[in-house]
Amino acid sequence: MQNAQLIGLSAQVALGRELEVIANNVANASTTGFKARSTRFQEYLMPKASAETFQRPDRRLSYVIDAGTALDMSQGAIESTGNPLNVAIRGDAFFAVQTPQGERYTRNGAFELDAEGRLVTSDGYPVLGQGGPIQINSRETGTTIGTDGTVSTNLGNRDKVRLVTFADPQGLTHAGANLYAATTPAVPAGAQARIEPGALERSNVRPVLAMSRLIEVNRTYAMIAEAVSRLDTLHGTALQRLADVGTA
Repeated sequence: MQNAQLIGLSAQVALGRELEVIANNVANASTTGFKARSTRFQEYLMPKASAETFQRPDRRLSYVIDAGTALDMSQGAIESTGNPLNVAIRGDAFFAVQTPQGERYTRNGAFELDAEGRLVTSDGYPVLGQGGPIQINSRETGTTIGTDGTVSTNLGNRDKVRLVTFADPQGLTHAGANLYAATTPAVPAGAQARIEPGALERSNVRPVLAMSRLIEVNRTYAMIAEAVSRLDTLHGTALQRLADVGTA
């Protein structure tokens, strides 16, 4: 009975984790450049039913363990904005930005110029070019970003937005503010990715499917919770009856 409760608990923990991931996806369905995540679970087989008095080596109990989350790198919809500082990436690449915690990466191309003339993200982080943060002089006007990432003004080319990629994007972790941190070195994206000026990439979350899965997982969680609760009640009743027999 205890084994059944533990198996149910492991399933609840896994489903609770999935609920968190789905809820985060739904919350970012309108976040520019957001990439959805999905949960991965594995089966863990216990070699024996440890709660039984008479152990049976041939009996294996199946538990659920969290194996992490997978990053969905599928392309989000590209929406034209007409803003010369808005850029979208087509392909598996990221913009590199500078933060107080070090270099971070994003797909959010909603750039703007701050009071110091730096090209920054919507959260104020400097966008990195080939020579560091991209700086525009106050005397320059008409800033645009070309299809190859070249940043130009009325006085000519100033820098080039740095696009990077990773051998294994699944190693990226969320760092807040729609940014990612990397555990492996970033490398130049090359021809596998290109920039579309005057446009933004929308989130690749599919809200209807995400909400449907959210409801399904929530129902399953409630069903398991009810089953575990019944087992707990049954276990308590059995112990009480045994105690009553012992004192009779």
